[in-house]
Parts: sequence; C-alpha cells; structure tokens
Amino acid sequence: MTTVALVDDHILLRSSLARIITNFEGYFVLFQADHGQDFIDQITKKNTPDIVLLDISMPVMDGFETAAWIKKNLPYTKVLILSMMDNDTAIIRMINLGVSGFILKDSKPAILKEAFDCILQKGFYTNELVSNSMLHFVNKSSNQISNKSTQLTDKEREFIKYACTEMTYKEIAAEMGTNPRNIDMYRDQVFEKLELKSRVGLVLYAIREGFVRV
Repeated sequence: MTTVALVDDHILLRSSLARIITNFEGYFVLFQADHGQDFIDQITKKNTPDIVLLDISMPVMDGFETAAWIKKNLPYTKVLILSMMDNDTAIIRMINLGVSGFILKDSKPAILKEAFDCILQKGFYTNELVSNSMLHFVNKSSNQISNKSTQLTDKEREFIKYACTEMTYKEIAAEMGTNPRNIDMYRDQVFEKLELKSRVGLVLYAIREGFVRV
C-alpha cells in the first residue's frame, strides 16, 4: 500500500482530495497537514509517507521550504506539487528542490491517479507544465545531449548556470555585466544548439549534465 500525505492549508480541498485518494486502489492517506511545519510535526519513523501531495502557497511554512526539508530529511519520499502556480520561476525552483512532478489544482481525479502511478513507476510525472522539456530531457541519450554541449561557448555555459536560478533575465544580464539584448541572444543560441524550447527544459538539461546540482 502506497502512503500519501496531504499538505495544503485549504481544508475543504484537502478533505476532498483525501476522499478521492482513498478510492484509488493501492493508495492510503496517511495524514493531512495545514502547512509545512504541521507536516514535520506529524512525521515519525513509523509514518513517513511514500508520496507528499504538496501545495506551494501556505502560511507558516510554504511549499518551497517544505520541499527543501523533505529533500534533506526524507530522501526516499516523492513530492508531487499541487498548485495553481504555473510560472517558470516556481517550476525551476521546485525542480532544484528535487520534486517529482507538478499538477494543477483543477486537474481531474484520473490525472491525479496517473501522476501517482507515474511517480512510482518512473520516478517523475510529466504534464502540460513540463512535458515537452522533460520528455526531451528523458528520451535523449546522454551521448546525444553531451555531444551538443561541446558546441556551447563559455558565455553560454555561464548563462545556463544563472538561468537555473530564480533570477530574471534582466538580473542575469547585470550579473554577467552585459545588456539584456545579449542575454536574449545567449538564450536563443542555447535553445537552438540544445534543441530546447523553454527555460524549464534548460534547467532539466543542466541538472542532467552536471551544470547544477539538486
């Protein structure tokens, strides 16, 4: 039986999710928490969940802080992000915290079940938020991608490292001592060379190739 913990400050939504998950064959809701600190307080060696369904925006201790704690203290627990946030910055930040997937709050129960199953079988879940970039990242062999990385210039490699942070392109330009137009040029050149279409895809590439560590 796969155990699940729900961490979300919206009690009605959380209770509804608990009822839905209870009807999934092979899954059991271990406990529910209002926020990250409440989750930590309920953790013991005997009730560590296999999967945490985690909201991002919460009081006391938000999803980013909670994901960081889980990564450090519960390395075998998978995290599925449940949120209305779908911007690149939030996704990149969570990828760097080692989460296994993202799902929007308006998703159907069947999609949630699919996400759980994928995480257990493959270690990650892809959807409209990260599908194109992540599938490219997963399906390309290491040799194929590594060969393309040799085409990168030093400036492009430097850009990639900054692109894997939460910095805006304008902030990256300032950090690299150049203008935003050059940053746009580096981005377009990197995307073309690596056959990527998004900043999220670039982060996944960088993690795989060791440009950054998660």
